[in-house]
Formats: sequence, structure tokens, C-alpha cells
Amino acid sequence: MDYLKNMLLWGVVMVLVVAGMAAAAGEAGAGPVPIIFDTDMGNDIDDALALGLIHTLQTRGECRLLAVTLSKDNTWAGPFVDMVNTFYGRGEIPVGVVRGGVTPEDGSYLRQTLETKAPGGQPAFTYDLKKGEDAPDAVTVLRQALAGQADQSVVMVQVGFSTNLARLLDSKPDTASTLSGMDLVRHKVRLLSLMGGAFVEKDGKPGREYNIIMDIPSAKKLFEEWPGEIVASGFEIGEAILYPAQSISLDYRYVPQHPLRVAYESYMNFPYDRPTWDLTSVLYAVRPERKYFGLSPAGQIIVEPDSGVTRFIEKADGKHRYLRADDQQCRRVAELFTHLCSQPPSGFKGTDVAK
Repeated sequence: MDYLKNMLLWGVVMVLVVAGMAAAAGEAGAGPVPIIFDTDMGNDIDDALALGLIHTLQTRGECRLLAVTLSKDNTWAGPFVDMVNTFYGRGEIPVGVVRGGVTPEDGSYLRQTLETKAPGGQPAFTYDLKKGEDAPDAVTVLRQALAGQADQSVVMVQVGFSTNLARLLDSKPDTASTLSGMDLVRHKVRLLSLMGGAFVEKDGKPGREYNIIMDIPSAKKLFEEWPGEIVASGFEIGEAILYPAQSISLDYRYVPQHPLRVAYESYMNFPYDRPTWDLTSVLYAVRPERKYFGLSPAGQIIVEPDSGVTRFIEKADGKHRYLRADDQQCRRVAELFTHLCSQPPSGFKGTDVAK
């Protein structure tokens, strides 16, 4: 309950204080990109790496993480996010959780990482949120985070199911904002950078992607009703850019136990190289001008209600695009990910190295 009270208080502070900061930044010109990260943390390891990537980009002054919301309905997902945020020195960042969502199973790295012990037997990692049930609802956190921001400033990064953002669109005015969810998104959100769908056929057949098919109604609603721009990173992009096991083994040794390394090694039989699906949406959200990826023409992404297949229809006035990447871009981004994800937290002064 203490965590919930603290987060509610933090939400009020955000509305009153951050609004002024955001407005000042807007007047001064381009500043750190305000990011909201919506994730199904625990279903795949790329979510954890993507959160680490956000923290590195914030340390570099390129973005500012406003909140993290969970679309995976598991009690350990919220605490894991709070633990990673705390490791990077930002344990105050609000965490919201889905109620009545999908994929309630534990997965293979959430609880395992949280319960990791240091050599002396004490917990290796610290965090305040002990179970997801103590966190506020995801839509509440989304509304609070958006309400305090300058108009057309926020970039939403969704790398899981569309449950929370679809519910946000249906949300009513509350103490955070007098705007409906639809109007709040229309006023505050500049871009939705989304990992979902598949836009390259395999063997002549359209692809069905996990984030879409696990909550087809929400994904369909999102693509039909989201009032602003959407850039989707399809399955084929992350599949072509692998995060190397060698980096996990060698680049995170600046601490005896690193949460991303522990989680990665717990997720599957290590060593393995894993696709970077979710990281691509984070990178585009913060650095769209760097030409790491190509873009499709403007158009509309359609989710088929029975199969969850995503189809793209080119339209000159369309608000949807999807990422493209050639071999050279894939190599460039893969190398970039290893450097950024493994960067030590701000102010790190340790000298111990893991064995």
C-alpha cells in the first residue's frame, strides 16, 4: 500500500511540476524526448533490454522516462520493472499494471532475477514495489503521466499487447485531466512507436505476430482509433537484428550481478543470441532522425479480427508507417545496441568485476 500511496503522490507532483518543466523545454527548443514505456515485461527478454536502453538514452540526455506500464498481468512484472529502474538510479518512476490482462504466467526470468542473492546471501537487487497488486492501474498512470506534459511532446513506446492503450482511449475525465482519453492522446502524444505486426510475407503467407494475436480486439481498436501517428516495427525487423550472447557475457561485468545479465541468462539455455524486436521501437522513438531504419510510405495498418494478421494499405493521407531495414542498417543497429544497453548507470563508480 505504501508503494501505491507514493505513486499517487508522485502523479500529483508530476501534474503540477513537470508541466512547467515540459513547457519550458518546449519554449527553449528540442530537449529530452518524454517517453512512456508500455511493455509485457516477462514474456521475452528483449523487453528487459529495451528498458535498459531507455535508461542509457536518458543518462545521455536524449529522453526522459515518465512512466512504465505493464500489459502482462503477472504479479512479478511490476516489481521487476521497479528493480531495473532502481538499479539505474530512477526508482521514483511510476509503474502501473494491467488488471484483467493476458499472460498471467510467471515466465522464466522475472521472479528468478528478483530473488537473486549476492555472495553474502543478501538480496542482490533492491526495489520498493513487492507485488504488482500494490501498484496503481496502468490507465491511471498513463493519464497522470500524459496530463503534465506539453502538447504534442510525448512519444509512447508500446512493445507488448495493446490492452492498456486501447483502454486509455476509452478512459473518462478524472482528477488527472478533464480530457477524455482520446482527447488526452490527441493533445499530448506526438508519436506512437509500436512493436507489433508483420509486414513481410514468408512463403507467400502473411505473418501473425505475438503482440497482436494475444489481444486482437485491443490491437484492432488501437490501429483503427488512435488519433495520431503510428510507426510500427514489424516482426521481421527485430528478427534480423540479434543481440549477441558474447555481449551479455562480457559487457555487463562492471558489477558482480547485473539485472539485465541475470535476466538474460535465466530466460533461455545460455548462451544464445536473441532478436531485438522491442529495442528497435525504443531506438526509433528517441532517434528517428538518425536513419537507422527506412520507413514505408504513409498508409493504414489493418488488423484482421479473426486471425490477427496485419495488413498495410498505402494511403497518401495515412497516419501509419512501418520500419524497414537493409543489411547495412541491421549491422549498424546491432553494434549500437551492444554499446548502449551495457552502458553503466549514471554516476557508477564501482571497480568490482563479475567472475
